[in-house]
Amino acid sequence: GVSVAERKFMHELVSLLDTTVSVRTTDGRVITGRLVGFEPRTLSICLWNARVEGGEGAGAEMPKLFLNGSAIMELWSAERPFDLRGLRDRIARAFGGYEHVRLLEDERVIIVAGRVKVSKEGVEGTGPLAERVRRIYEEFVKEWKAKQEKKEKG
Repeated sequence: GVSVAERKFMHELVSLLDTTVSVRTTDGRVITGRLVGFEPRTLSICLWNARVEGGEGAGAEMPKLFLNGSAIMELWSAERPFDLRGLRDRIARAFGGYEHVRLLEDERVIIVAGRVKVSKEGVEGTGPLAERVRRIYEEFVKEWKAKQEKKEKG
């Protein structure tokens, strides 16, 4: 079986999918791009719109870059991950509990009442329920963005 620590490690890596990350390679280059995939055993990664920031080849840009996990010294997030758990909690409070609000961590979506889908991109669904969820989502995103800007300004 998989240990709790391994599961948490993978969860953290999955949370970085579709966000901007930077990696430092064993040869000293720093490469920034959108993390679109990784191979769990080797931790090899695929970056889209990769840009070499420092080291040899600085300034080079690649639409797609596959990096072998053994060439990666460190990887860090260049942006704050969207707080999907916080949004789930906010929706659950509005709907009187978690009974009809499910967070699917691997797909990074929240399902409300089995028919409204919420992700960091927005709300999918129609009708009064979807509209209510959309209002909660928009308020949450506005507050979340304001918090991010405050952190960036210091």
